[in-house]
Amino acid sequence: MDRLITHIESLIFTTDQPISLKEIKTCLEEVLETKFKKEELLEAIDQIKQRYEDDAYAFTINEIAEGYQFLTKPAYHHTVGTFLKQTTRKRLSRAALETLSIIAYKQPVTKSEMEKIRGVSCDYSIQKLLEKELVAIVGRDEGPGRPLLYGTSEKFMDYFGINSLRDLPKPKDFKEADFQIGEQAPIEEDAPPAMDTKKEEEE
Repeated sequence: MDRLITHIESLIFTTDQPISLKEIKTCLEEVLETKFKKEELLEAIDQIKQRYEDDAYAFTINEIAEGYQFLTKPAYHHTVGTFLKQTTRKRLSRAALETLSIIAYKQPVTKSEMEKIRGVSCDYSIQKLLEKELVAIVGRDEGPGRPLLYGTSEKFMDYFGINSLRDLPKPKDFKEADFQIGEQAPIEEDAPPAMDTKKEEEE
């Protein structure tokens, strides 16, 4: 029974939506190569639910939409809601995305080199990308004034789901796709001050 409980617990934990008893049964019978009765599974789920009723846990298993899902207990809804509100995200502006692309492909690169490519100031975009930890200062150029050099960060690779910069698309891959499925999770960027970034916002 303990083995069954842990397998069911892993399935409920993994899903981001309610998982039905039928789905649990089908999966476990294939993985464990054993036939399970509905009663066995319900008993195991009840034991998991009882475990998480303890006040030591901030979440519990709820029956919802004819399935089971881990959800935060009501006592912590305000805390979670506040956090989600604080981390609500907006899409990066076109200016920031262009700047990030230049850094990704030209790194290490100076601000003046970015501005030469884009044709406009990159100050605000660089500031936002640094705040989001998508880029980092990686050193100084040896040229006059020794300007800062910028490169992508580990967070950049985590966000775009790549293991190394070698996984970035090659220039030949940049062509309009016939269709697209899904959408990448957005990254927050606050609206820039109008006077400082007028040129960027016109891009």
